[in-house]
Amino acid sequence: MKLWKRAAAAIKDQKSLLAVGFSRRASYRNTDLEAAIIKATSHDDSSVDYSNAQRVYKWIKASPLNLKTLVHALSSRVNHTRSWIVALKSLMLLHGVISCKVPSVVGEIRRLPFDLSDFSDGHSSLSRTWGFNIFVRAYFAFLNSYSSFTADQISRTRANLRSDKVDSVKQQLDRIQKLQSLLDLILQIRPIADNMKRALILEAMDCIVLESINIYGRICSGIIKILPAAGKTDAARSLKIVNKATSQGEDLAMYFEFCKGFGVSNARDTPQFVTIPMAEVEAMEKMVKSVEKDEQKQEEEVVEKAIVLLEKPRLQTIITDKWQTFEDDEYCFSEKAIQEYHQDPLPLVVSNQPVCYTMPDLITF
Repeated sequence: MKLWKRAAAAIKDQKSLLAVGFSRRASYRNTDLEAAIIKATSHDDSSVDYSNAQRVYKWIKASPLNLKTLVHALSSRVNHTRSWIVALKSLMLLHGVISCKVPSVVGEIRRLPFDLSDFSDGHSSLSRTWGFNIFVRAYFAFLNSYSSFTADQISRTRANLRSDKVDSVKQQLDRIQKLQSLLDLILQIRPIADNMKRALILEAMDCIVLESINIYGRICSGIIKILPAAGKTDAARSLKIVNKATSQGEDLAMYFEFCKGFGVSNARDTPQFVTIPMAEVEAMEKMVKSVEKDEQKQEEEVVEKAIVLLEKPRLQTIITDKWQTFEDDEYCFSEKAIQEYHQDPLPLVVSNQPVCYTMPDLITF
């Protein structure tokens, strides 16, 4: 059965090569490059064709115009395949292109030219391929974000060179946090099924391990550079980044142990990363505490002012044995008023209902 599958896969690759040979010529197409891409992303899961992968890299470095051919050929191949082998090799090939450090190429790729976020292999049952499907999806999620991040950094560098500017502390902190997010994504790429110990998976994990070292090294270097320049306004955010970097260092060490046990060559020796000076971290912690105390003091002062404004004068009770006489009272109890009442007494109305008085309208004229 395995021999039959390999033969069928080889026939598919040959058909793709023949299709390239007889395809219409166009200004954006390079048939030699397309043929190298097909061979580098073949259906063979026993090995990676590094010679054709190197040809692809040379074509891309030779002229940025070949990027159109790469995008067209890879997107067409991935969109028409249902093989986890072809999908994974395409990701590895594009990962190498992004890492080639050619600004004119990397700056134009940005998002990947295909979508593998919901990839599912269609050549075997799900019970056999679910682990490979998850592996491909996780690799795509990382590489898609990594490509966009790299393109943004190249664009920012070009803008700074034109204006003779340097990234602010906030921009540097933003970059470090994005790198930390990328590291979180890359640590999700791992074989989780029992049937995944394949040569191609091991090759892919070798690339992933090297990239994880690179990203974490950039995180630590960025932190060491930014700590002395961070002020009180950035102290809390900087300390949060430092704490996350420490936690990620532990996660990365565990990841290396897993890869080492799985048989990944590049994970045999755990690398020695640049350590963050504790003196700088302690100074940052003191700065954060100082800022928190200042904020707490300001809040207390605001509360005290609010209490003072809300206080009302207390009412006092005055006890006296002297009566205060008003004009109405004098009239009511005068002899003249009593005589008038006896001559024309008012009717006495007794009711259990409360008496309501209508207040005069003093506003409407």
